[in-house]
Amino acid sequence: MTIANKEKDGRNDLLNGSEPPMDAEGLRRSIVGRLSLSMGLDADSAGLRDWYNAVVLSLRDRLMTRWLHSQRAYEQADAKRVYYLSLEYLIGRNLSNAALSLELEEEVKAVVEELGLDLERLCDIEPDAGLGNGGLGRLAACFLDSLAALQLPGFGYGIRYDYGIFSQAFAASGEQVELPNNWLRFQHMWEMPREALQYRVRFGGRTVPHPEDPVRRDWIDAQEYIAVAYDLPVPGYQSQTVNHLRLWSAQASADFNLSLFNAGQHAEAMAELNAAEHLSQVLYPDDRTEQGRELRIRQQYFFVAASLQDILATYHRRHKTLDALPDKVAIQLNDTHPALAIPEMMRLCIDEYGYTWNRAWEITTGVFSYTNHTLLPEALEKWPVATFERLFPRHMEIIYTINKNLMEEVAERYDHDINRMQRMSLIDEQTRSVRMASLAIVGSHKVNGVARIHSGLMQSTVFQDFNEFYPGRFINVTNGITPRRWLLEANPRLAALASRHVKGWERDLERLTALVPLADDAQFRDEFADVKYRNKARFAHFVREQLGIELDPSSMHDVQIKRIHEYKRQLLNLLYVISRYLRLRDDPAADLVPRTVIMSGKAAPAYMVARHILKLINNVAAVINSDPVTSDRLKLVVVPDYSVTLAQKIIPAADLSEQISTAGMEASGTGNMKLSLNGALTIGTLDGANVEIRDAVGDENIFIFGLTAKEVAARRAQGYRPAQIVEKNAELRRVLDLVADGHFSPDSPHEYRSLIDSLVADGEHFLVLADYEAYVAAQDKVDALYRDPEEWNRKAIINMANMGYFSSDRSIADYASKVWGIGPVDPAG
Repeated sequence: MTIANKEKDGRNDLLNGSEPPMDAEGLRRSIVGRLSLSMGLDADSAGLRDWYNAVVLSLRDRLMTRWLHSQRAYEQADAKRVYYLSLEYLIGRNLSNAALSLELEEEVKAVVEELGLDLERLCDIEPDAGLGNGGLGRLAACFLDSLAALQLPGFGYGIRYDYGIFSQAFAASGEQVELPNNWLRFQHMWEMPREALQYRVRFGGRTVPHPEDPVRRDWIDAQEYIAVAYDLPVPGYQSQTVNHLRLWSAQASADFNLSLFNAGQHAEAMAELNAAEHLSQVLYPDDRTEQGRELRIRQQYFFVAASLQDILATYHRRHKTLDALPDKVAIQLNDTHPALAIPEMMRLCIDEYGYTWNRAWEITTGVFSYTNHTLLPEALEKWPVATFERLFPRHMEIIYTINKNLMEEVAERYDHDINRMQRMSLIDEQTRSVRMASLAIVGSHKVNGVARIHSGLMQSTVFQDFNEFYPGRFINVTNGITPRRWLLEANPRLAALASRHVKGWERDLERLTALVPLADDAQFRDEFADVKYRNKARFAHFVREQLGIELDPSSMHDVQIKRIHEYKRQLLNLLYVISRYLRLRDDPAADLVPRTVIMSGKAAPAYMVARHILKLINNVAAVINSDPVTSDRLKLVVVPDYSVTLAQKIIPAADLSEQISTAGMEASGTGNMKLSLNGALTIGTLDGANVEIRDAVGDENIFIFGLTAKEVAARRAQGYRPAQIVEKNAELRRVLDLVADGHFSPDSPHEYRSLIDSLVADGEHFLVLADYEAYVAAQDKVDALYRDPEEWNRKAIINMANMGYFSSDRSIADYASKVWGIGPVDPAG
């Protein structure tokens, strides 16, 4: 059949409006039909992007058919729904994921090849939307995937940022350079604009008593903006369920002022339009300025206000009052960013629906639950009371009343314990700021940590008072990852090897335990090792093409991939790399395993220490990689612009997973899970989910080192003196001196002196040097094991096989039963 005839058949299929066929021939007809009817092109004039768009539209058609069936099923069942409110989502690319979920991966590949196209090049057309900063956003994406896979009625809400997390490049000096992430440069073909779904969001103004009810208040003289919805389909793997992620884009509530424009006052005429655009323009505007901080606050309220209106609109399709809201709606706050949803729901219940305070509080606390992701003080948001009073006058009144009621209860129960009351107050009186984590705790019926150690520390330290005050409110739900994205899609060779021996692991990751006996099978170990080598060779090709650096696939690939932060201790890793470099320089024949150390991650633009650390890493890499004495035995590769797509290239190639945060400071981590699932061994502290990974894989199959969380607290309390450690360790002293004296920064010899001084200063908060000796000893054990490839691969297989607990399907099942009270709904009946 000619291309022209194929185009005609495709046009007929679209015009008939029938349900899209799920076979290769039907898919081919859809693609060429979309190219013709939706895009006005024929095969001869279509470029690669045009074909990509046609393929996406064809797959989206099939997803939207299932989406409609899913929505009808939820509506007919009057099912309780969960709504996940998150300021971040790191979805990754969609094409491969959609094909896998529809079980059309082979058909897509065959049709694309038949059309003379390369599938990998086609996938590379899609931007990796950076609508998040790190683990928080990727966790949200995994959870949406699992909700759909488990056929649960669950939906995400967030912001459709015009520019996501910055694209990262490095200057010749090694300095990070931030570039705009213009993921919407071309039309995003996966999203569905919902222009009829528009809601008004207000800021500022004042409140006055309601004329008929003294409890209610009218919010007047406010500035209004419009939130417009855009949906991204979220398909369930081997499931008829398709849910969605709804993202809000901001628009002005009125057109620009033509009179001012004609009068030559162009900036003034466009002021309202520009102010609206700023609300959804950039993820995490720089908060070093007052304007940046206020914009963050405005973004948080913008998306929760729009989301709650939309949630209630859906609810009202079947229910006239809000009395049954907690029975039909669950709302999960992903960290403190959406915490303003609590006073907003109270405002709606009281001012818009006329409920009494007590009944409104019952409804609100019955609906909300809150996930805490960190105990770091800077991440426990506090916003100025004055700003809240100006932007959210009614919400601030509500927060004051919530706090008044809370303080009265605390005073009565604890005999007016002033210290406890000050700790538990929603208002920090010293800084006159609103404690958003405290607001989220008080306004939720469940509060969870994200790993066993994190939940324990949350209940025994930062939120101990609240845990005692609300017995049973605090629980643990350990994070998880979707095996569809992080094994089936990211590592198809390893997935295929697993599938030859275990069926159904994609939907029940616990089934991988059947691989444990095969760890003792020599043939299986050989096949596993071959997969790893091929993945490393593929990554080496990528690095050669992108960075011009030659890598040895037979070397150990030692990986640390995460955002740059002092508590994640990239510096500890770097100090060890330098010590290894010095050992090789001193004795080029030293019996050291060849290593490729791979690091990737972004530093927040305003986090100057992290930027300095990242620059040092680049400077050290430049020296090591150009040294002919060591370059064949040690490489340090810093891969720029870390993203979901880049992670899918690095993780399958990893041998060693660096999870070396200061104990007690990493809430959970999910990179540790992804790397273990892909057959990497972990070197790490007893922090976050490392504790549970150790329990799952066994002490003998993981390299644990360093102080525990309790020991960290004790060391800080007794007075930490890192200079004493340096005095006793000649190798460490030499490493520090080399950095401080400018060996890696010859053009600026004293550039890193302050960084080294901070490491040896009394009380250094992250205890980098306290764990150095133990870390080196653990790395020696890593080398020793890697020299025995049979034993290394045996342990790697055991790690992979015991990752079942860390599936996000298990996490979501826990939330569904312990927190949300929702069950599956099958669209197929």
